[in-house]
Amino acid sequence: MLTLDFEEVRRAGGLELLARQMVEGFITGLHKSPYHGFSVEFAEHRLYNEGQSTRHIDWKVFARTDRLYTKQYEEETNLRCLIAIDCSPSMYYPQPGNNKIRFSVYAAAALAYLLTHQRDAAGLALFSDQLEELTPVKSTPAHLDKLFKLLDQKLKNVPPTKSTRIAEVLHTLAEKINKRSLVIIFTDMFEGESSEEVFKALQHLKHNKHEVLLFHITDHETELAFNFDERPYEFIDLESGEKLKLNPAEIKEKFISQLRILNSEIKMKCNQLKIDFISANARTDYFEVLQAYLIKRAKMR
Repeated sequence: MLTLDFEEVRRAGGLELLARQMVEGFITGLHKSPYHGFSVEFAEHRLYNEGQSTRHIDWKVFARTDRLYTKQYEEETNLRCLIAIDCSPSMYYPQPGNNKIRFSVYAAAALAYLLTHQRDAAGLALFSDQLEELTPVKSTPAHLDKLFKLLDQKLKNVPPTKSTRIAEVLHTLAEKINKRSLVIIFTDMFEGESSEEVFKALQHLKHNKHEVLLFHITDHETELAFNFDERPYEFIDLESGEKLKLNPAEIKEKFISQLRILNSEIKMKCNQLKIDFISANARTDYFEVLQAYLIKRAKMR
């Protein structure tokens, strides 16, 4: 787990500095973990195998090492990755502090930094009730800087009341992404549509040959465990504006039971579609995002 003061680092040097420190801290931890075998830098060469064409042998490397390596070209080695973030009002819970949008933005910034420095290409999709922003998928430093600026803008203001339309947006993305890509989605799954429609949209992405990593972002303390002080509260639906007064203790057991059923259904459907589903705690699990990405990347090589 990171011990950085995220807000202090971001204010001092912006998202780029924060992303770099997150990735460097993660890599340091990776060397001490069971996942140390996953590469965080892509080699530019591959050991020559007998029978391969000699056309791409790097003779300069041979002169230095006395070993035959072939050059790997961009179309052979580079990954295309689109990071899609749910920016609907519910993602700004809880306020203030460790809300879901901040987690998603910081995790996305670290992923984009890691992707670019692995010579992979990253793009960004921001959505709520519609697709609000869709960048090209590129691997240049200038493009990474653009992604950081777009992400930083999402931390400054809570959007007006509006619903989430994940299914509609994912169908749109499935049609707009022209080349096979890894699509990484950050959402709390609080959508205005039925879960069945969302899974149809995820299936659309898979049908179009894309790989999908779905991060279900929640505040585990209050949204999963439903831990509140035993007193009356007024709960406000950030997407509809609807208000409800109640004592959380009176419904806690039933709430948790129904939530477990819902989450179990989500995991089962994702498993059927061969979609990697990760439940992430908005307060802590930054490294889990990077680790899940590297595991997925290793499987796609």
